[in-house]
Amino acid sequence: MEFLGTTQTASYCGPKKCCGLTSLPAVQAPVIQECYQPYYLPGYRYLNSWRPSLFYKISNVQTCPDESSSTLRPPTTLPALRSALFSRYSPHDWDQSNQLQVRGAEASRLWASRLTDDSVRLLQDKDQLTQQMQQGTTRNLGQRLSDIGFWKSELSYELDRLLTENQNLETVKRRLECAANEVNCPLQVALECLYHREKRIGIDLVHDNVEKNLIREVDLLKCCQQQMRKLAQRIDLQMRDNRDAQHALERDLEDKSSAQCIDEKCFNLRNTSDCISFFHGMEKIDGTISVPETWAKFSNDNIKHSQNMRADSIRLREEAEHLFETLSDQMWRQFTDTNLAFNARISEVTDVKNKLQTQLAKTLQEIFQAENTIMLLERSIMAKEGPLKVAQTRLECRTWRPNVELCRDVPQFKLVNEVFTIDDTLQTLKLRLRETQDMLQLLVMTKCRLEHELAIKANTLCIDKEKCMGMRKTFPCTPRLVGHT
Repeated sequence: MEFLGTTQTASYCGPKKCCGLTSLPAVQAPVIQECYQPYYLPGYRYLNSWRPSLFYKISNVQTCPDESSSTLRPPTTLPALRSALFSRYSPHDWDQSNQLQVRGAEASRLWASRLTDDSVRLLQDKDQLTQQMQQGTTRNLGQRLSDIGFWKSELSYELDRLLTENQNLETVKRRLECAANEVNCPLQVALECLYHREKRIGIDLVHDNVEKNLIREVDLLKCCQQQMRKLAQRIDLQMRDNRDAQHALERDLEDKSSAQCIDEKCFNLRNTSDCISFFHGMEKIDGTISVPETWAKFSNDNIKHSQNMRADSIRLREEAEHLFETLSDQMWRQFTDTNLAFNARISEVTDVKNKLQTQLAKTLQEIFQAENTIMLLERSIMAKEGPLKVAQTRLECRTWRPNVELCRDVPQFKLVNEVFTIDDTLQTLKLRLRETQDMLQLLVMTKCRLEHELAIKANTLCIDKEKCMGMRKTFPCTPRLVGHT
């Protein structure tokens, strides 16, 4: 058991040794750190650093040669006897210890003063650096917001123009579809005219200028309709490309709006904000996928793509307007040419019909005259039969004269001459009667042919003038041909 106030490792607890103690080592001045590294006062790095070895080291005690190397536990000594056995320290040791304590305290105080001043400067520098960096980051966020606002305005402006162009292109497409549908009516009329003209009879079934113009009109209308529909299909494809460019602009604009909201939130954050917190390790995570150059190039490429799509749309609209103007002019010109050909053909048929009617009237008159002539010839022939009978009866009676009385006298000669003359007259009249009857038959046949031709011409006139021209009185006006309803 030990008394209070003593330690087991105290040097005065053991027997006094004859070997001397080495002098205490010189106190080494602390080294001032130039960098801002964490510095711990000597002896304060660990909690158990409280021994006097904080500022100096006690030299090792050289043991006597005859002393065993093993250190024995000092025997317990009473305080009265301990002071009588040996002294604790010498005065020189005591002075050196006090001086050492004073020098150590001064060195520590000097080092602490320097460290405090350096720490104040460090705090000021770091506070200033932190404020400058925070202000710089805030300015960068403001510049970033300005850049986002600029590109948002550019994207919005381009999107508005693209939407307007899409509406214009949609209007042109509807006009093309309406114009193509509007062509169906004149095309149907032209086809029906061709079908009706197939009902012409006989020689009037001719491949005339009217039919040629109708065929050209049908081909032209079909070609115009096909061109309009092809252009409408091209416009539909262009509208798909425009929608793709529109979606790209809308996505970019939406992304920039989200980024603007996020950057505005970051821009408005302050050290006193409630929503700030620690997120350790975020500075080590690089989730970015672009740099400012590629970021600006992405929006610029979207705008350029949209501008190219708008340029293509404008070219298509101009092509459509030119096509409207050209096709409407061609259709109107062909429609006019066909109507002029119809009018010319109707005039020709009407003239021929009038001539045929005149000939028919004359033929009927000739038939009437021929019939009268035949009647007169028949009456004349019948009238000649009586004198012939008289003359022949006289000759027959005179043949009964007796003997020498059968004389060829003048009456006999006159009777014979009269019979021959009357018979020759009858033959001549009968021949003229047959000729007149043949002529009458010819006139009747001519009359039938003229009536048939007149029926053909009447049918042709009915088809061309009433049916065809009746359908061709109206033609779609130019505004309807260009798609305006």
